[in-house]
Amino acid sequence: MDLVLTLIAAPNSNALGDDIVARAKTVLAGAGARVGDVSWLAAGEACDIGFGGLSLDIADTALRDAALGVDAVTQTAKTRRKKLLIADMDSTMVTGETLDELAAFAGVKDRVAAITARAMNGELDFEAALDERVGLLDGMSTDMLAEAWKTVEYTGGAKTLVATMKANGAYAALVSGGFDFFTGAVRRELGFDFDQANVLITKDGTLTGKVQKPVLDRQAKVDALEKLTAQQGVGVEDAIAVGDGANDLQMISLAGTGVAFHAKPSVQEQARICINHGDLTALLYLQGYAQSDFSS
Repeated sequence: MDLVLTLIAAPNSNALGDDIVARAKTVLAGAGARVGDVSWLAAGEACDIGFGGLSLDIADTALRDAALGVDAVTQTAKTRRKKLLIADMDSTMVTGETLDELAAFAGVKDRVAAITARAMNGELDFEAALDERVGLLDGMSTDMLAEAWKTVEYTGGAKTLVATMKANGAYAALVSGGFDFFTGAVRRELGFDFDQANVLITKDGTLTGKVQKPVLDRQAKVDALEKLTAQQGVGVEDAIAVGDGANDLQMISLAGTGVAFHAKPSVQEQARICINHGDLTALLYLQGYAQSDFSS
């Protein structure tokens, strides 16, 4: 079978049972596919179902209409193992928005978070929204960056994703519209090979309320993907990209496997692969890694 359907449930939920697998096979067969065997990647959590004789678009539509209650992702089986991981940081590798957490120390978190939510859903120009939010931090001590970092939590599966891909020869890059203070910390702690982000301008130990230009926006993420794949001697089709916001869409669309991870509504409407149940280990299951293959 040249195609594969991967079903993924929430970690440790045991929600993926034989009934859902049987329904998925019935849906594929009903759409005209030849359906192969089931291969379990993690008991109760993830499995592969091989199939053929059907386009991915038709399979996706049939599976979406079936509302299986788990993540259902179709791919070409032969090319799904990737050589480069390029990941967003905020609300992807970490659970929240680091700028919002920093804003809490200035007493403006609610104002900043409201702008962040609209920007990440594509309702506002990214650079203008970034300038407005950072402007509210004018005069804040740079010591607050370290204090904000203490509040940051990693998304489930973050360390395992990076460690497993690197153990299998992949290059891992963190590219964020956030700030280099935080991406540097994430890179060091999770083992990314590279990080790139915006730079806050400081003076005499305080934030000036300005960001170094040009800002790292959606086009900069695309540029980073193209540059990194060229440096690694691979094509964009050999990359898996993950993000949640509107500024990630072009990067997600360009990569061989582009994943909208628990993403904003506007992003989910446009991305072909959406993960809403699994954690970041879902990106490993998508590549055919079994739980027994995971590194930590």
